[in-house]
Amino acid sequence: MRQSYDAVVVGGGHNGLVAAAYLARAGMRTVVCESRHKTGGAATTESPWPEAPEFKVTRLSYVMSLMPPTIIKDLSLDRHGYKVFPMGPYYQAFPDGRSISIWSDDAKKNYEEIAKFSKRDAEAMPKWDAWLGGLADVLGPMLLMVPPKVGSKRPGDLADLLRMAWRQRGIDVRTVGDVTRLMTMSIADLLDDWFESWQVKAPIAVNGVIGTWAGPYEPGTAYVMAHHSIGDVGDGHLGSWGYPEGGMGAVADAIRRAAESFGVEIRTNARVARTIVRSERAEGVVLETGAELRAPVVVTSLHPRTAFLDHVGSANLPDDFVRDIEHWKTRSGVVKINLALSELPDFTANPGSQLQPHHTGSVEMAPSMEYIERAFLDAREGRAAERPFSDSVIPTTFDRTLSPEGTHIMSLFSQWVPAEWADEPHTEELEAYADRLIDEYDALAPNFKRSILHRDIVGPYEMEHEYGLVGGNIFHGELSVEQLFHMRPAPGYCDYRTPVRGLYFASSATHAGGGVCGIPGWQAAKAALADQRQGRLAGVRKLLTSA
Repeated sequence: MRQSYDAVVVGGGHNGLVAAAYLARAGMRTVVCESRHKTGGAATTESPWPEAPEFKVTRLSYVMSLMPPTIIKDLSLDRHGYKVFPMGPYYQAFPDGRSISIWSDDAKKNYEEIAKFSKRDAEAMPKWDAWLGGLADVLGPMLLMVPPKVGSKRPGDLADLLRMAWRQRGIDVRTVGDVTRLMTMSIADLLDDWFESWQVKAPIAVNGVIGTWAGPYEPGTAYVMAHHSIGDVGDGHLGSWGYPEGGMGAVADAIRRAAESFGVEIRTNARVARTIVRSERAEGVVLETGAELRAPVVVTSLHPRTAFLDHVGSANLPDDFVRDIEHWKTRSGVVKINLALSELPDFTANPGSQLQPHHTGSVEMAPSMEYIERAFLDAREGRAAERPFSDSVIPTTFDRTLSPEGTHIMSLFSQWVPAEWADEPHTEELEAYADRLIDEYDALAPNFKRSILHRDIVGPYEMEHEYGLVGGNIFHGELSVEQLFHMRPAPGYCDYRTPVRGLYFASSATHAGGGVCGIPGWQAAKAALADQRQGRLAGVRKLLTSA
């Protein structure tokens, strides 16, 4: 069976849905092919416990930020159910009975909290916040730019992007220099330059290693922190993270509804077997069922290895591009643990299981820089962390749609297990790993273990084989220096186009990818529409209509 469209989008994750919505909004007859039974990809809300379907968890991604207001406005996402509750503070309890809460929007509270450990650090925090704001003025607009291509008339390196941002917004030259240093600094070294108290540094370091195959002393983790800290990139300033009502799946559902309102056809259980390529042009896709969907525009939002090596095939790609994709680093070591709780954690440092401010933000398991580093070293040495690190949240402190009254959902984004665990399930070892992390929390909140009603453990193997996250990497590729900006996903192909004419790339493995932001999907659609306006796709359309 053969059907014709103006555009085929491969992958119904949030980036694929954004791309489809923009293409259809421009008048293109568009179809989305999703291999799973539902759209959303890693932005998914599910009920993992058949015996307790009333509990819903954000199974992989778990908090919202970084989506530009442009996308929210263009797709009318608020009208389609997009609603986000701002998170509370970063919270870390310590074994000595003390704790710290760090707020994104309350300097007075931060001073009081930090001064318990260091008056000097309390005075430094407003300066740190202002410095991050300056970084956002540079990095925010940069994330919305298409990086200059290597070999183009515009030089293609980080310095050029910085110069462009500087000229457009009049950014202070020192801030431009600070961004450059971030590329090679570790988050530990950066924080040492600003603060003296390890109790202050450890919770902040979390953003430097989250989802990353690197400990806090690894070069480049300072940039990872900045990437996660700039918030509302559309306005180029710091923004708070938040919980979407209905979980992360509600974000994808809002984008899907927007896409369908523009006429997009959504197909689930529609796994793509290969991309049709003829004379170096994409002409559609073939599904595993054998059905052919023909179109002059194909947008793929899948991991680069799947999109190019599996679907397009090495024979249809330049040798140097194939080599770059084969060497694309996509390690992770992440384990997502979802818990249903009968009550909120009762921390010794802040007694009480009734709702308190420290329950509403990130409930960290990162008591020291050395603790985080040791967890990574364990995994790099070939064993699961003896004492896992975790960035955890309790979205039901705001969103009561996810669990019955009086109960809660807790989402633990934990690290690290060996990168090789993406090759095998390691079910028993993951259970033991989860036990150890739960014990760490129980030592700080003695009611924690007994409050657990259900638990769901998602390791790297399931992330790869069920959700398409090769290596279990949530970014479709590590945010390391050699895989950023004009290098993402390969030199010469940072503009969301590919070596195959008519094939566009909307994966998180492109510039700005990482986080549920939708920018790759938006940029890929813009590239396709620009090519269409310039007549670059007319020959393909003519061939398809005459075939």
